[in-house]
Amino acid sequence: MTNPPTVPKRITTALFSSLGAGVVPRTGIEHIVVGRKPEIEAVLDDLANVAEGGAGFRVISGRYGAGKSFLLQLLRNYAMNRNFVVADADLSPERRLTGGRGQGLATYRELARNLSTRVRPDGGALPAMLEKWISGVQGQVVAGGITPGDPRFGSAVEARIHEAVNELEGLVHGFDFANVISAYWRGHQLGSDELKNAALKWLRGEYSTKTEAREALGVRVIIDDDTWYDYVKLLAQFVKAIGYAGLVVVIDEAVNLYKITQSVSRHANYEKLLTMLNDTLQGRAQYLQLLVGATPQMVDDTRRGLFSYEALRTRLEQSRFARDGLQDYAGPVLRLETLSNEEVYTLLTTLRRLHALHHGYATTISDEELLEFMNEVLGRLGAGGFLTPRDVTRDFVSVLNLLRQNPEQTFLGLVKGPDFVPSKTDVLAEARREEALPVPTSAEFAAFDL
Repeated sequence: MTNPPTVPKRITTALFSSLGAGVVPRTGIEHIVVGRKPEIEAVLDDLANVAEGGAGFRVISGRYGAGKSFLLQLLRNYAMNRNFVVADADLSPERRLTGGRGQGLATYRELARNLSTRVRPDGGALPAMLEKWISGVQGQVVAGGITPGDPRFGSAVEARIHEAVNELEGLVHGFDFANVISAYWRGHQLGSDELKNAALKWLRGEYSTKTEAREALGVRVIIDDDTWYDYVKLLAQFVKAIGYAGLVVVIDEAVNLYKITQSVSRHANYEKLLTMLNDTLQGRAQYLQLLVGATPQMVDDTRRGLFSYEALRTRLEQSRFARDGLQDYAGPVLRLETLSNEEVYTLLTTLRRLHALHHGYATTISDEELLEFMNEVLGRLGAGGFLTPRDVTRDFVSVLNLLRQNPEQTFLGLVKGPDFVPSKTDVLAEARREEALPVPTSAEFAAFDL
């Protein structure tokens, strides 16, 4: 029997800090994943297709605490390990797909700010990506026999850079995008941080007026609320051209679109989502994978959810043959089921081992005691209302921490004590909050469709 791999202390620190607070870990998540094999394999198949020039779109649907954010984070890490650039953003009232107050642009800015790669997994990777690419091009020129001291060196590097960006010029907004990339190269060549920063500012969507951008870079357009998604598609093509496998965009908390009270605004956002879906299905996007985290109610509600928009419903609804627990994992919606008891038990044993490894002690919690923990939870909640993965990990990590800090206590003494009440996600309350609408003012009332 092989020993489990040793996990670095910095990874376990991040894991238990996040899990203890009920937050999805950013790093080390692959060490605690259980189940979800069909969903993971489906998206990894998508990534293989994207790397060959295709595009993918998936809605990850799961109730609060069921593990959709966990799965999205895991897929984000898998994508970076496969040489993809990843951008992620959580939607909110201030960040949508489109809106009258620049909410779409705000989402783009968040995505640009969170651009990550395998060597820069925590965001802010755009400057490093460009510098790495330029250094690589310079290395290719040197390998071709032209040294940095040769008068031909600069023009040879520039020619190779233009070769990479020229393919973008035929795409929507590609000409200006290519000009900005060229401006960054000129800034690099001239040692001008001002020109490089201006190019980065434009690529991040931070210019508020076309005049300001034209004065700084000589371009005629800026990234705005209407065009930001076009630039996401351009960015996917560009990262492929400079040596990455493609671009993965992760959009979580899409339930905030469902909560929009004004039907016109809500449908405008659904229409933007439909555009993204159609682009990936019909080949109008390349080297791009879109992952969207949503709740079942947001997807299935025919009054205000995605299924209220007929064009989305016909594309997203399950096949009528997918029944009796069957799910078509090739479809655009991946519906997360509750973890089985066996999977929860595997999760607990993994947490037990990693906690002991992190704190440097020999665990005394037996397998039978883990089963008692599960029985206690099931007995208090009822099998039909079993804890979500978020709940069970938070509770179990808390018990492990208390045992370490209070060695006179016993595991079963804590778990079976009268004060132990397992956490429970109140699914009905969450659903009510999800559906709850802000009360409009009298001036706004006429514009709202409730």
